[in-house]
Amino acid sequence: MDSIIGHILSVFMGFFAIMNPIANTPVFLGLTANDTPAVRKRVAAKALLTTFVIIVVFCLLGKLIFDLFGITLPAFRITGGVLVALIGYQMLHGEQSSVHQPTEEDQQNSLQTALSIAVTPLAIPILGGPGTIATAMNYASTGGVGEIVITIAAFAVLCVITYAFFVFGQNLVRFLGSGGLSVITRLMGLILAVIGVQMLIGGITGAIEMAK
Repeated sequence: MDSIIGHILSVFMGFFAIMNPIANTPVFLGLTANDTPAVRKRVAAKALLTTFVIIVVFCLLGKLIFDLFGITLPAFRITGGVLVALIGYQMLHGEQSSVHQPTEEDQQNSLQTALSIAVTPLAIPILGGPGTIATAMNYASTGGVGEIVITIAAFAVLCVITYAFFVFGQNLVRFLGSGGLSVITRLMGLILAVIGVQMLIGGITGAIEMAK
């Protein structure tokens, strides 16, 4: 039982680090600065629902995607590990990763309608970016149905927590300040870098075993 709980917490923390709701709260508040609290709640709900659907699809169809494109699990782990580690490395140095950073064009298009930012850039690529997808597929592909259920459930809990961060984000940002957010971003970056290296090691080990 303890090992299962530990595994669930490990999956949850992996998602928490890669999606980083605390650091993304100021981004959300900036994108919805001119919206009313009611509209902000709708934007947050739509963004997180879209992100959740994306992750569920990749969790359920991950192996099918592998077979369709002839991708092996070790190859994906190696690629995903490098990607996640690079994102963590950038965050560790206080930088916004390019795969989580909305472009100027994204920001301009988001002004056309309040709810349009829920899909892009919020759901993709800020919340459900390549790193999040890679992490989900890595966890879901390592076991059977139980592993998929754990991965989806852990991400669902994270989505609920992220929604709370977004809705009550103004108080959080005011409490932590820029210095606190910087420390949290670097801490999440360190965790991400370690997760990425662990994925990379698992991929290399799997590739060696397949080559035997």
